[in-house]
Amino acid sequence: MDYRQPKPRKSQHARIVHELGRLIVSGRLKPEEKLPAEAQLCEDYDVSRTVLREATRVLVAKGLVYSKPRVGSVVRPRQDWHLLDPDVLHWLMQSTPQNEFFDKLSSVRCIIEPASAALAAVNATPEDLEAIAEAYARMEAAKDPESFLEPDLDFHSRIAEATHNELLAHLCNMFSLALRESMTHSNRRPNLHELALPRHKAILTAIQNRDTLGARHASLVQLEDARAALSAVLGEDFPL
Repeated sequence: MDYRQPKPRKSQHARIVHELGRLIVSGRLKPEEKLPAEAQLCEDYDVSRTVLREATRVLVAKGLVYSKPRVGSVVRPRQDWHLLDPDVLHWLMQSTPQNEFFDKLSSVRCIIEPASAALAAVNATPEDLEAIAEAYARMEAAKDPESFLEPDLDFHSRIAEATHNELLAHLCNMFSLALRESMTHSNRRPNLHELALPRHKAILTAIQNRDTLGARHASLVQLEDARAALSAVLGEDFPL
C-alpha cells in the first residue's frame, strides 16, 4: 500500500475520523483549536449526531481531541497524541516530509533494534533461532526487492519476538507499518543482496552464538547500512 494514497474508508464515521485526524496531525487544525460546531460537521458530512459523536469518541481515544462542556471538541497538544496508534502513525507519515520521517524512524530503530538483537541472543529458544534463520533463508532466495520485503520484515519481527519481552515485541510491532514503508524504499538500491545479506547474516550468526555484544554491534552496522540505502534512494537530502 502507498501510504500517501490510502484506501477509501467505507463507513461514515471512519471517513470522518480519517479526514479530521489528517487535519489535526498535519497541523491544519492547531492545538487548543476547537473543531467546527457539531451542527456544522453534521451538515458538512451529511451524517447524524450519533455518527459524528462516534467519530469524535475515536479521536478522543487516539489522544487527538478532548471534549469540553459548552465548548465542544478541542485539539490536544501534540505531546498527548498516541503516535504509535496505527491511524495516527499513518497520518503522521502522510503529513511529514518523507526524508524527515524516515530520519526519525532510523533514529528510533537505532535505539530499539540493537537492544532487541542483544536480548534475543540471550533469550531465543531453538524454535526462535530456527524461525529467524528461516526468514533469512527466504531473504537469500528472493529474486527482486518486492519478494525481499516480506522475509526482511519477518527477520526483524522474529528477532523482537525472540526477546520474550512482550512490551518490547509489542513496541517493535507498532512500528511495522512505518518499517514496511522505509524498507520498501531502502530495498530499491542497486546490489541489494550483496550489500544487505552479509549484514543480516552477521546478526543471525551472533544471535545463534549467544553473542550479545556481537548481536548489538551487527544490528547497528545493519542499521547504518539501511540509512545509507535510504540516502542512495532518496537523494542527498536524506541525512547520513
